[in-house]
Amino acid sequence: MKILILCTGNSCRSQIAQGFMLSFDNTLKVFSAGTEPTEKINEKAVAVMKELGIDISGAYPKNVKQYTNKEWDYVITVCGGANENCPVFAGKVKHRLHFGFEDPAAVIGDAEYQMSEFRRIRDEIKNKFFSFYIKEIKKQELPKCSCED
Repeated sequence: MKILILCTGNSCRSQIAQGFMLSFDNTLKVFSAGTEPTEKINEKAVAVMKELGIDISGAYPKNVKQYTNKEWDYVITVCGGANENCPVFAGKVKHRLHFGFEDPAAVIGDAEYQMSEFRRIRDEIKNKFFSFYIKEIKKQELPKCSCED
């Protein structure tokens, strides 16, 4: 199962989502990228994931262009900008989904408030992607019933 998660900068939301998906099932092939990648991953995203025991500190922003010729089971956008500017994929994409989340890096306020917003959005991402994982990914792994009534 190959999944690509897209955001604009690939510094927060898509990296968090990738970290969660790999924590749910490390046999998945999960990648993240940005339509306009930043220079580095957001340190607050790394910190709030570390609080849950998930290390994304080695992640770095990547440009979606390096993935457009590949085949994907799912391409999931996590921000409006990436959804609106999602490139055309030359490779086959079985499912294209959009799960919109606020940008925690855009939050204005003191450090405590910013971290609380990063945690809130992190938890929203976790809940949405866990639901997706259970309803879509795990469902595909269940054996088909061949029994007759």
